[in-house]
Amino acid sequence: NPSDPELALRKKAILTETKKRLGLLPKYISRKEWFNVIDELNRYMYETRGAVRNLAQTPEQKKIAGDFFKSIEEVTLQATLKNQDKCAAAVDASIKNLDTFSASL
Repeated sequence: NPSDPELALRKKAILTETKKRLGLLPKYISRKEWFNVIDELNRYMYETRGAVRNLAQTPEQKKIAGDFFKSIEEVTLQATLKNQDKCAAAVDASIKNLDTFSASL
């Protein structure tokens, strides 16, 4: 049931775990452990996308969610290209966008 308050709490817990996992990425990037960056994103971002899509209700929240998805995709791209500076910048943008989205809830 989408209106279940317990569902919203579970989705918010997913966002909390996502922030924790995004916080691990700068360490991997500094060590140029590209496989860890990509694996960390692949491991949990499926759940994150579902949670963000479920929680985004207003047009503004949906725009912020889109920005978050684009920044995560940029992290994956730059990790694949092994571009350390751009990957780190994309991680910072992802964390900022996730914080903005969480604050809008």
